[in-house]
Amino acid sequence: MGSPAKRVLRYEVAMPVDAFLADLSAVLPERALVREQERVAPWLTDWRGRWTGASKALLEPGTTEEVAIIVRLSGEHRVGLVPQGGNTSMVGGATPPADGDAVLLSLRRMTRVRALEAGSAIVEAGVILADLHAAAAASGQRFPLTLGARGSATVGGLIATNAGGTQVLRFGTMRAQVLGLEAVIAGGLVHDGLGGLKKDNRGTSLDQLLIGSEGTLGIVTAARLRLIPAIAERGVAWVGLDSAEAAWSLLGQLEEASERVEGFELVPAECLASVLDHVPGTRSPLEQTHRWNALIEVTAGRGEPEPPTATLERLLAPALESGRVADAVIAGSEAQAEALWKLRDSISEAERKRGPAAQHDISVPPAVMARFMTDAATRVEHAFPGTRAFGYGHLGDGNVHFHVRAPAASSRDWAESGEGKAVSRLVHDLVTDSGGSISAEHGIGQMKKDELARLASPARLQALRAIKQAMDPRGIFNPGKLVD
Repeated sequence: MGSPAKRVLRYEVAMPVDAFLADLSAVLPERALVREQERVAPWLTDWRGRWTGASKALLEPGTTEEVAIIVRLSGEHRVGLVPQGGNTSMVGGATPPADGDAVLLSLRRMTRVRALEAGSAIVEAGVILADLHAAAAASGQRFPLTLGARGSATVGGLIATNAGGTQVLRFGTMRAQVLGLEAVIAGGLVHDGLGGLKKDNRGTSLDQLLIGSEGTLGIVTAARLRLIPAIAERGVAWVGLDSAEAAWSLLGQLEEASERVEGFELVPAECLASVLDHVPGTRSPLEQTHRWNALIEVTAGRGEPEPPTATLERLLAPALESGRVADAVIAGSEAQAEALWKLRDSISEAERKRGPAAQHDISVPPAVMARFMTDAATRVEHAFPGTRAFGYGHLGDGNVHFHVRAPAASSRDWAESGEGKAVSRLVHDLVTDSGGSISAEHGIGQMKKDELARLASPARLQALRAIKQAMDPRGIFNPGKLVD
């Protein structure tokens, strides 16, 4: 008789993510843990459709305490957390890795305005920018930062990326608007900096470390933000110019003559044509086409002796008479002002519809921005025949959105192809040679991580990596972004 058959024992080995989710399910409310993949799937792909990741669950905490539990357990299980607000990242900064070893952490349920005071508001990370604007307006104040994605971008995401927008010229980036933060750091510890202290010398500022860190050092859960008095009215003008240098000269003259210039956006004819062709309900503000255009906004508070439209008329009249400005129109109503701003805010939408392009969010010293846009475009088009290069953006703070359209009949993924990547390398080299930054306001995310490693100074890279190691020793916060 033969020997008895051996009994094979099979064991189910729990993966770290599975064990992590099992522990969470025992301590979190059911609403905070979403496992159904049909509900998770919409948040796995970035806004631009360039990256898609995987996640076994979507965590939706409703309180800071729940975030702290999640962070503590993620550290114990060594499971990565990918924080996500409005999912409007332009660099894949809120998309999980494709291997499924990390879990999405959405702050979209944390939408309370905790306090609204004179000069500041305490709001949670999931508050949408447009809702913050509305809350501030209801109290006779305003939050002085806006951008095209204001209907979906959240406070937490704006802080994580140190967002800019169209009012940086006068008020600065998101960093300048933050008076204090609440955040959960490694170990599930809660940092409470919402007191809004004007003086606090207890060592390195945790708030400032977290701003612009792209969720790689901790999870911002709330912020005390600066509010300023609401404007009584605004004046908006669209100006036609012959050159970017003429626009820079005009901006200098306007700022010297008035402290109320709040926005100055430079738009080349190429961008305006795209908007008029691809965005319904838009029309050219001026009868003739001009190589360059400037969108200018001047504001006035209550009690100002001169209305902003009158200020624009006074400031632009000499430039028109001397020929430094070719033509100009001033909005006669709020509806007309919104129509002019729609032309600027719709550029990204129009360019996406136009076809594949390598898009670069870069900055150079403001004084060289006008020259950079024209010189860099010439260099790129010469090096890559068939491409079309142009820049637009926030002239006063040197933020250039530099687009390079693919040659005719290129594939949709041209920007990620060999030639598209070579184009971006050249653009980034030109930026670095000009003393600029390869990321002005969108962040590094996963899209520019290799380029940051290639071009950043050894001092910057060493500091970034040391801070990451110190603040996130187990590597759980937004893995695969910014630095390794």
